[in-house]
Amino acid sequence: MRKLASLISLVVLTACNQNKNIETSTTVLVPDDTTAINSSNSTPSGPDVNVKITEAYARQVARDAYFWAWPMENIYNRRLAFKQSPKVGLMNGVLPFAPLNSLAMLHDYIKPEQRWVACPNQDVVYGAAIAALDETPVVIQVPDFGDRFWVYQVVDLRTDAFAQLGKMYETKPGFYLLTGPNWKGEVPKGITKTFRSKTGTAFIVPRVFQDDTPQDKAAVQKIINNIDVYALNKFDGKVKNQDWSKLPSLASPTKDEGTGETKWVFPDNFFDLLPTVLKDAPPLKGEESRYAQILAVIEAAKKDPALKKAMIEEAHKADKELIDPLLQFRNWGVPLENYWSTVNNCAAFGTDYFTRTAIAKSNILVNVGAETKYHYQDLDSKGTRLNGTNQYIVTFAKGKIPPVKGFWSLTLYDEHHFFSPNPIKRYSVGTKNKGLKYNADGSLTLYVQNSEPQGDKKANWLPSPKGVFCLYFRCYWPEEKIIKNEWTPPAVMKTN
Repeated sequence: MRKLASLISLVVLTACNQNKNIETSTTVLVPDDTTAINSSNSTPSGPDVNVKITEAYARQVARDAYFWAWPMENIYNRRLAFKQSPKVGLMNGVLPFAPLNSLAMLHDYIKPEQRWVACPNQDVVYGAAIAALDETPVVIQVPDFGDRFWVYQVVDLRTDAFAQLGKMYETKPGFYLLTGPNWKGEVPKGITKTFRSKTGTAFIVPRVFQDDTPQDKAAVQKIINNIDVYALNKFDGKVKNQDWSKLPSLASPTKDEGTGETKWVFPDNFFDLLPTVLKDAPPLKGEESRYAQILAVIEAAKKDPALKKAMIEEAHKADKELIDPLLQFRNWGVPLENYWSTVNNCAAFGTDYFTRTAIAKSNILVNVGAETKYHYQDLDSKGTRLNGTNQYIVTFAKGKIPPVKGFWSLTLYDEHHFFSPNPIKRYSVGTKNKGLKYNADGSLTLYVQNSEPQGDKKANWLPSPKGVFCLYFRCYWPEEKIIKNEWTPPAVMKTN
């Protein structure tokens, strides 16, 4: 007869002398010599894929996963698009486009007609590279920028930054290595520093400040021609030089019709791609059960067409009900004075799924706070939606210009978060504009309106469309006052 485990309970009661309260109750479990209790194995690691599940449960899990994984599929689909690039060039002659593990650079401000990335700026010369770090490490060339502001944004599949390269970090010229989470190779001689990603995919976006004068646009060329990204097997310790002004025009692999951002996330095949995406981005601490849950539901849907159909329906609903409203800045963020808002954890989202998805929908690929602070505005000082039928001013009092070590700018976007065509082709005003006119008392007033202002006010004019629009304030290399939200942009005052 099999010997049963014995259970011995020992209860120790300690009474206070005066109030006789029970202070301690202890139970001791003592297994016999044939049975061991292993508490670490008492809880399953994840859902049992053999268990039949209900449609309602599948819908719930699908809806949740669609929201938190939306940014990762967004970036991964961009990786798949870059993979189709036949060579280094400009997509539609407008946007940097290159095969995986290589870079394409603009040689001037980005053109207003691009639709691949919402909320671009016209303060810097951009570059773009997508690294497949699950295939190879990549080398990043950093030239000598002198006194010019520059920063390389380097983010993983989650859009979290994992490398610090920029003027604010006092980065030295040299060669820097990016590796995937599992790479165990030898770092070659000549590499200045190595950064390891948590995911197999990385997005690299150099930004180099350029003012609006012809002289500076010419001066920046020699510097940017020494910026590059390439696979480790191409590294020879020598600086590679490119003439980025001579890139060929390449066809787009995506459908870019319409006025909004190119569509990067597709509800119909979202759950088909998701296992690949989650393999690229292993779970963060605490995400293991979340990953196991959605993967189990996806596995169940492979055997049940009705479940698969329900999950796709739920993805479409989530896209409309949860994701689409995040395009509007007024629906999320940290509220500030005068209806401005901001985010305190840009490119450091971790498991803050809401903010990460909000940023990904409205203005993906933001820098970390030490590099750039962003302020968003949909409303005027009275809380009314900004509209080009009205005229507005933004006035910085004397001595209240943004406290930055880099530069600042105020950019205007249409309702889709892209540049609005205007007769003077001006989409932002700020440090780059050398002709700004200050008021007699030392203050600075910017004029945001559809019609051209009179006199020297035109120098400070930020043209608006006739319909709704939004404003976007950037502070590159912000001082602590800005980082801590002790300084915020002035109110947007309606004047008519």
